[in-house]
Amino acid sequence: MPWNRARLHWAMAERRAFARWPLHGNALEMLDEGRLHIGEHVLLEPGVWLTGPAPAVIRIGAGSFLNLGVQVAAVELVEIGAHCMLANGCFVTDGNHRFDDPDRPVPWQGFSTKGPTRIGDNVWCGAHVVVTSGVTIGERCVIGSNSVVTEDLPPFSIAAGAPAKVLRTITNEGPTSSPAAGL
Repeated sequence: MPWNRARLHWAMAERRAFARWPLHGNALEMLDEGRLHIGEHVLLEPGVWLTGPAPAVIRIGAGSFLNLGVQVAAVELVEIGAHCMLANGCFVTDGNHRFDDPDRPVPWQGFSTKGPTRIGDNVWCGAHVVVTSGVTIGERCVIGSNSVVTEDLPPFSIAAGAPAKVLRTITNEGPTSSPAAGL
């Protein structure tokens, strides 16, 4: 409805943030209920999808940028730190579809979670990165395009792959090779 779009624009403006249209999911409901926390200067590009049934919470830190088609789905808690960049088509969740009951259709089985999913400050996720349930990505990490993050990544790491593995560590002198990466 047009008034909901206006309410969402107003709610974003109150936070000194901006969302380009369309914005999908239940962002307005989550904002109204205090379950969606948007920091100042956050930019949400067209096609961003923010969703989480009560009591799920999504937190997006100040200055973060979610590009075209980024999806954030929370069952309990998804946190994206300050000044993060999520490129086109990234998917971040703390949930998993249940599929353990063979007598029940998968869509009716609901969700499970391994715990909160957290992305630290100043993280850059390349296009189409998937961050799975219960994962913590440390601050200042860079995740290569098309990677699937299934385990925690330490701060200052460059990681890529499916599953994502640390390739290098970022130091004050620049990236250094990891012995495990063979680089």
